[in-house]
Amino acid sequence: MFRNCRSARGVPDGANDANGVASTVARQRHPFNLLIKGLAIMASVAAAHAFAQSPSPAMPRDGVYDMIVGTYTGGKSEGLYVYRFDTRTGDATPVSVAKTVNPSWLVVSRDNRHVYAVNELPGDNGPATQRGNVSAFRFDPQAGQLTFVNQVSAQGNDPCYLSLSPDGRYLFVANYSVAADPGGSFAALPIRQDGSLGDAALTAHHEGSGPVKGRQDGAHVHSTVFSPDGRYLFAQDLGTDRLYAYRYAPDGDNGPVSPTDAVETALKAGSGPRHLLFSGDGRHAYLTSELAATVTVFRYRDGKLAEEQVEPLAEPGFKGAVGGSALHLSPDGRFLYVSNRGDANDISIFAVDADSGRLKRVGRQSSLGKSPREFAIDPTGRWLIVGNQNSDTAYVFRRDPQTGLLGTDPKRIDIGSPVDFKFVSPS
Repeated sequence: MFRNCRSARGVPDGANDANGVASTVARQRHPFNLLIKGLAIMASVAAAHAFAQSPSPAMPRDGVYDMIVGTYTGGKSEGLYVYRFDTRTGDATPVSVAKTVNPSWLVVSRDNRHVYAVNELPGDNGPATQRGNVSAFRFDPQAGQLTFVNQVSAQGNDPCYLSLSPDGRYLFVANYSVAADPGGSFAALPIRQDGSLGDAALTAHHEGSGPVKGRQDGAHVHSTVFSPDGRYLFAQDLGTDRLYAYRYAPDGDNGPVSPTDAVETALKAGSGPRHLLFSGDGRHAYLTSELAATVTVFRYRDGKLAEEQVEPLAEPGFKGAVGGSALHLSPDGRFLYVSNRGDANDISIFAVDADSGRLKRVGRQSSLGKSPREFAIDPTGRWLIVGNQNSDTAYVFRRDPQTGLLGTDPKRIDIGSPVDFKFVSPS
């Protein structure tokens, strides 16, 4: 079902099989409902440049970055934490905390002056009627201080991922939605010229399910990722085993995105796609599938993904629970790192073939804790920081840029339920 209405012009107010095979399926329509709120944003060129997402922060002269850590609250954590991270030593020094509920994913504006974080609610036991939120903060990189600006509804349950449009006009939020009603969705939030957020200009709800009971009873949008050229938005749906491609058209009559007239990408039933990552040259993409615990390599061109390779994350013969999670490329693009939760709790290390994009395993590293939901590689490529959500710890591993392997003597950070890490240059 596809329903839309004309958008107004104006500034707004306020299962574990590692051998899954993906296929590209032509569709006449996408299985979702598209709701346009009658809102759009007219952003200046200057504002667009200011808020476009930067692939890597500028290198500070002293090698010290701000590291902002998102967490789950309710236990030992209070919200967003700011550390000073010294890339020469790997030391992290706490600076400040901004109290906010379940900021499990965050993004930083290109000019480093604003931080946007989800408020992941209601969670497993919350009422389905409760919607999650997205919060905007001003950030002073030199002082390492966050100041709350405003908060808007994510227009769905359990927001878990954010992405800035390449022109900086919209912030897209993925709503995983534990509850079948309203189900998995994503929303486009206008970014005002002062960096605050407006109410959703568009909400897209997926429809469908998968074979894994309790995990795929409905749609679960887990990430929204832009193609390297900024022309397409890919929404990864764990519940329907699909990657949906949307054409980004910020000035279109139907709102900032619309379904492409070409394809959606289907994975093997029960695989549970989670996060998508494009290579630096834009010719390949990598996908983690949470339920199958795999990483898939795709060839990419003009909004279309073609499967090239599927690699399991678990060791051969592993019988415990698995949960493919985060993936990141080294700054030079030579190595791909992928985390696996469940009973595995480790990070797979793959060498990347520069021509074909294919992967070759070169190592595996324990996260030294439980549930490595997310991790990050610092901008210099010298360190990998992994958060163990269920152990209240993060570890800073020294990284060998030649072999891709991680050191055996990491530094420990004690922090409640760490789940996301972003680096900002204070200079």
